Amino acid sequence: MVLGEAAAAVDWLMDKSLVLGYTKIGPAVRRAWWPADPAPGALVGRHVLITGASGGLGLATARGLARLGATVHLTGRDAGRLDTARASLLDQEPLAEVVVHVADVSDLAATARFARDFMADVPRLHAVVHNAGVMPPQRSTTPEGHELTLATHVLGPHVLTQALRPALADGRVVVVTSGGAYGQRLDAADPEYTTGDYSGVTAYARTKRMQLVLTELWAGDLAAEGIRVNSMHPGWAATPGVTESLPRFAALTGPLLRDADSGADTAVWLVATADATGTGGFWHDRRRRPTHYAPVGVETHEQVEQFRTFVDDATRQALSTS
Repeated sequence: MVLGEAAAAVDWLMDKSLVLGYTKIGPAVRRAWWPADPAPGALVGRHVLITGASGGLGLATARGLARLGATVHLTGRDAGRLDTARASLLDQEPLAEVVVHVADVSDLAATARFARDFMADVPRLHAVVHNAGVMPPQRSTTPEGHELTLATHVLGPHVLTQALRPALADGRVVVVTSGGAYGQRLDAADPEYTTGDYSGVTAYARTKRMQLVLTELWAGDLAAEGIRVNSMHPGWAATPGVTESLPRFAALTGPLLRDADSGADTAVWLVATADATGTGGFWHDRRRRPTHYAPVGVETHEQVEQFRTFVDDATRQALSTS
């Protein structure tokens, strides 16, 4: 959608100011010009897999997709929380088709097995939404030896996407990332965050930057199969990921935080819209955004290729068994 000059200027100013664009002010203003909602029933007969869907943005995404007729598959690590999420969704959408799967995307080998078993039941998948996220207070590693945020946000999603390729032909991949990526450069030399003082917030932002790069790599790799890949960020939403992991930030911005449905809106739209979104983009409030806040610290081709090699090497064993 091409905006008029005045709307484009306002949109740009809101995006750069963060507070105007990332809070609930953003959609309140941008609805005046953003693309139309997906058609009612746009996803009837389609299956969509959402990771990290037992609450927050993941559950809100599932709710939005279910309202459009999708069969939604929710994954998470806790069976009890998944059952509660399913009950909550069915309470609001009694006719929804909701399937839950206990799965931990940070476990690469288990993720490859999950994808194989999933495709046996769902041979045609319209979309996968990578939403699972963590922000550990201290550096920890998975049993396979990978730093936890890296495994959850980057390596696990790579395994899941690659393993699901046969089912995803002509489908879509949506990566739920964060505007926090603007604050970090791609660290291809130390992706496991082994040097320096560890910070959970920094680890989160580092891997969100990696997700933006991975989105572009996937877009190129999967284009021949008709798979559209896009990332999006939800703005500042009142979800457990914000209120529990960043309590001071949540207290300061509380009155301005979006609700979860507003944060999930662009993910739902990217999955369901008939509009030509293209592939490899970074979206917010139904509009493609730059992947860097300013043209500084942009990753080089050599850094991107070094990162690609690392991801391929780190996931090769898991994918060889899928």
